Amino acid sequence: MTRPTFAMLGAMMLCGTAFAATQGIVPVNWTAEQDHQNMMQQLGITKLRQGPSGNAKPGDPNAANYDESKANPFPNLPDLMTLKSGAKVTTVAQWEQRKAEIKEDFDREVLGRIPKNVPKVSWKVVGVDHEVINRLPVTATQLIGHVDNSAAPFIKVDIKMTMVLPANAKAPVPVLMMFGGSAYPNPAQPRADFEKINAAMKAAMVKADPSLAQVFKDYPGWQPFTPPNPFAAAPRQVNADGDPPNQEQLIADGWGFVSIDPTSVQADNGAGLTKGIIGLTNKGQARKPDDWGALKAWAWGASRGLDYLKTVKDVDSSHVGIEGVSRYGKAALITAAYDERFYMVLVGSSGEGGAKLHRRNWGEAVETLTATGEYHWMAGNFLKYGTSESKFGAMTPGDLPVDAHELIALCAPRLTLISYGVPEKGDANWLDHQGSYMATVAAQPAWRLYGAKTIGVSDNYHTERMPAVNTALMDGQLAWRQHDGGHTDAPNMKYFIAWADRNMGRKAPVQTAAN
Repeated sequence: MTRPTFAMLGAMMLCGTAFAATQGIVPVNWTAEQDHQNMMQQLGITKLRQGPSGNAKPGDPNAANYDESKANPFPNLPDLMTLKSGAKVTTVAQWEQRKAEIKEDFDREVLGRIPKNVPKVSWKVVGVDHEVINRLPVTATQLIGHVDNSAAPFIKVDIKMTMVLPANAKAPVPVLMMFGGSAYPNPAQPRADFEKINAAMKAAMVKADPSLAQVFKDYPGWQPFTPPNPFAAAPRQVNADGDPPNQEQLIADGWGFVSIDPTSVQADNGAGLTKGIIGLTNKGQARKPDDWGALKAWAWGASRGLDYLKTVKDVDSSHVGIEGVSRYGKAALITAAYDERFYMVLVGSSGEGGAKLHRRNWGEAVETLTATGEYHWMAGNFLKYGTSESKFGAMTPGDLPVDAHELIALCAPRLTLISYGVPEKGDANWLDHQGSYMATVAAQPAWRLYGAKTIGVSDNYHTERMPAVNTALMDGQLAWRQHDGGHTDAPNMKYFIAWADRNMGRKAPVQTAAN
């Protein structure tokens, strides 16, 4: 880093610190352990139960349970279709009341509340690249969503997102927003300008080391960069089923896709809770027990991305979906549950905090999340349910007022596919596939209330067992499929696209390959 650059960064930091000082604000800069301890103190917790470890061996004190006979210590779930008043939900109007109750419980006890003072986001195009994905031309637009930080200039939040649309679409296209990175998918390479690039590069190298002038004279044919061969076929990446990457499948079917970087919204660690969007709304201070966690923050970021998509004429904004795998599968489910503008959701291998029942004692548990490792995903109040000693006594997952079946049900009647792989290929037992299937079963009444179809089994989550691997329960708007791959949703993508197309009444358009 040059001295002028270093000085400029120093001045910016001093400016932010000076602002904080004039406002009487001292930004908190804790480790995750310090932040976790602060939340325990706020709640009056003196001891948490030790959660199971994914690395523990059978017989270890903190080994996870994989015995189905011990998996349901709290066998009965909160009644999805009963209002707190005791009245049964039989109409959509009553379901709207019930949804408000469910969201309030999730906001207060599990995921946290989005504050009312969240600043506005201003979107800016930072680059447009004309690319080719498997010989199909696309336009890739990189975007930054700048969050107004005038209330706390010492915290900067810029949401990173890339939108990729078919270049030859004749009508607005459906789009799948995907949690992950935000890089250009297949950056176009210059061709005619390579001589200028190489000449400039050689000149810069000689300036840095004059002795290289003789080397270049002795080897005149050598170039720093070699132009790409337009006739060379790049090796295609395929999964075990022979399917290409998710993005390529979407483009081939005439969809667009968006890649959004959740960590540009909020860091994936406890130390970042006084920074990112959560820190910005709290002006660098520690969270309160019902403040939002990272999962809710990531969902908020996705909704702001959808705000932008609704301004793009080439996007069919009534048919935008959200997708994610693992922790981002949790975030995708939460996004769809809270933002009804998303038409569809693909929830990949989400586990605890996602589609898995909190009340299940199988693999990852509530106590795993209440420890320091992943507590930042949730509201501070969630720690109570892993407590063994506190001012309020002990609490267990059975004390939670809500569970995962209700989170899934908040997506009704929209398209919702719960997706998993198999432990043999790396989609670990830890995720509790059966517990997630039980939650899906228990969520069915919400779809039927709208006249929508479900996965087509009974509502008895106590007795229903997962269908065979690669059996698609996808005749309705609520769907389930466990593929034979690992910790990914890629083997289910082709089924998701076909299912969504069918529900949209859509046929894939014929596309022209790039020359």
